[in-house]
Amino acid sequence: MMNIVVLAKLVPDLVEELTIDASGAALDLTFARWIINELFDDHAIEQGILLKERSGGTVTVIAPDLEGADDVLFTAAAKGADRLIKVRSDFSAANNHAVARAFSAIIKGFQPDLILTGVQAHNDLDGSAGPLLAESLGLPYVGYVSGVALADGKFMVKKEYPGGLIAEMEVTLPAVFGIQAAEQPPRYVAVSKVRQAMKTSSIEEMDASDLDLSGAPEIERMFQPEAAAHAEMLEGTPEEVSAKLVALFKELGVL
Repeated sequence: MMNIVVLAKLVPDLVEELTIDASGAALDLTFARWIINELFDDHAIEQGILLKERSGGTVTVIAPDLEGADDVLFTAAAKGADRLIKVRSDFSAANNHAVARAFSAIIKGFQPDLILTGVQAHNDLDGSAGPLLAESLGLPYVGYVSGVALADGKFMVKKEYPGGLIAEMEVTLPAVFGIQAAEQPPRYVAVSKVRQAMKTSSIEEMDASDLDLSGAPEIERMFQPEAAAHAEMLEGTPEEVSAKLVALFKELGVL
């Protein structure tokens, strides 16, 4: 019976417009909409539940106390998670170093066999959370994992390398895995099932120690991207457009 812990990272929704705060060195997250890191942490939750269904055990999902955390946790319960934890602290501007240190202190008490995280996120400026968490816990880490299996008492993982190369590794638990892709896409759960989970499941709240924000790069200034050039549409017959392209390529020194 494996004790599996999944760290669910929440990130600002990029659909919403992001603005720079008055300091000029950080985003104004006052009204940010926080969602689960869909490309990777959602896969980490799915992989944990798949392992539970296949080999038995329990899945604990932990999320920082940000707006939207309850929805993420209850959705995880609707998918099959057994225990839901929300960690209280001011995580709105916390870096991955601070998150890893705060969560490791809580995770140690669970004595997990396996810890899963998403392999990266669009706000991972200071490094991925997985290896930082593993370092804080003193555990081995394998990242870019695209398959996990328990066979003949051995834990095997598939790790993806650039160029489509896949390596199979035998790992001794406990360990931390950074999930790139679960063995199947994250399952869909209907809103009605999430609402049912809200009635039958409960979210435990735990306090994190004061966040230590050291270790991350110091941001001195942020800028909104500016348009440096615009597309030029070439009009005319195919022959005329071809002639214009050839002339442009010659002007640029390509031809």
